[in-house]
Amino acid sequence: MAERTAIAVLARAPVAGHAKSRLIPALGAEGAAALQARLIERTVATAASARIGPVTLWAAPDETHPLFRAMRRQFGVALARQPDGDLGARMHAAVGAADGHALVIGTDCPALTADHLHLAAATLRNYDVVVIPADDGGYVLIGLRQPQAALFEGIEWGKETVMAETRRRLQSLTLSWRELLTLWDVDTPHDLERLQREQPLLCRPRLGRNDDR
Repeated sequence: MAERTAIAVLARAPVAGHAKSRLIPALGAEGAAALQARLIERTVATAASARIGPVTLWAAPDETHPLFRAMRRQFGVALARQPDGDLGARMHAAVGAADGHALVIGTDCPALTADHLHLAAATLRNYDVVVIPADDGGYVLIGLRQPQAALFEGIEWGKETVMAETRRRLQSLTLSWRELLTLWDVDTPHDLERLQREQPLLCRPRLGRNDDR
């Protein structure tokens, strides 16, 4: 029997003025929050549909937002509060909380599918680490057979050097890894044009509506 692989989804609550701040100039605060809500819903649905193991929605600043509770009811995912610290510390905590193999994803990649999650989980049967790079120099998924704190410490998150630095860490730790095909995520106003072309349903009907309720 194949080992089950936990999925940790890291998400920030879709609160106007605090969600997707780099998109506020293009969408307004409420529009950016509405898009964040859509992305969270899509990501949790994708993770749950993969059926490769337990799914935990790691919420920031906490798990009390109505959307997070709705995701628990609708998809049966567990809720957890993201701990203090930078993104690396929070990802490491999510991996450490898993009982065995774990995949960590954010909510910014509308191109991520259940097939990607299946392939990543299968890759961990033969490699210590699996990564799906992002075309902006970061990554949209990292999976580990066991926690590796050194992969997450001292990284300049949000920079285009994240994936390159991660490769250097993997080499220095002598970990085996495989990179899957590069995907894209939604971080800047420029990304909205691609989102409209490739995932138009995420841009309506709630885009521009206040989803902080």
